[in-house]
Amino acid sequence: MKKILLLAVSLAVIPSASYAAGNHDAVMAALTEAAKAADSGFGGFSADAGQALFLGTHTGGKPDTPSCTTCHTKDPAATGQTRAGKAIDPMAGSANPGRFTDLAKVEKWFGRNCNTVLGRDCTAQEKGDVATWLLSK
Repeated sequence: MKKILLLAVSLAVIPSASYAAGNHDAVMAALTEAAKAADSGFGGFSADAGQALFLGTHTGGKPDTPSCTTCHTKDPAATGQTRAGKAIDPMAGSANPGRFTDLAKVEKWFGRNCNTVLGRDCTAQEKGDVATWLLSK
């Protein structure tokens, strides 16, 4: 039942016409809707929690990627590097204004990276927390 609810929440944040690419506010609104749907007590996103998740070391994912910083570096304004050696544009909104402007890309990359680092999907709360922190940088 829990997996069905998570699938329903995930489908609820698929981009619609009201969430056009190129708009941080629209992406954050979609993440907020998903967080509210998953938790009726949702009280907003936390940049501090996002920073802790991004910089933290985790044990649930792949052993060679225990942290977001494994590929993205500890400085969100810096260019990262994939395990295969490909450059990753900065995650910080100030260094990369196009970051977090396309909901489909946000969902795609959180989907891949959360499973790699955490060994599970990120919650809407976690996605919003990380995005809030990175957009503040």
